[in-house]
Amino acid sequence: MSTEIVITHRPEAGCFEAIVDGHRCVADYQVQGQVMHMTHTFVSPALEGRGIAAALVKAALSWARTQGYKVNPVCSYVAVYLRRHPEWSDLS
Repeated sequence: MSTEIVITHRPEAGCFEAIVDGHRCVADYQVQGQVMHMTHTFVSPALEGRGIAAALVKAALSWARTQGYKVNPVCSYVAVYLRRHPEWSDLS
């Protein structure tokens, strides 16, 4: 079963979020100067393995790229994602 993941950018809260099956999933960030610090990613354990965290991170990285920001992967998940996806290497 594949459900479309709808991601909302909430700059006032410093996050990208998706509500999936009633659970709030987030990728949190802070911008300082020209650097987007990706600080935390959370997906409910009930939803793991569905690509939600990857979709959130991809949306955040796409936004960072359009803003001309570099990305500091404070969150370990984001660091691993960036290592696995060299197409984002221009952001580091």
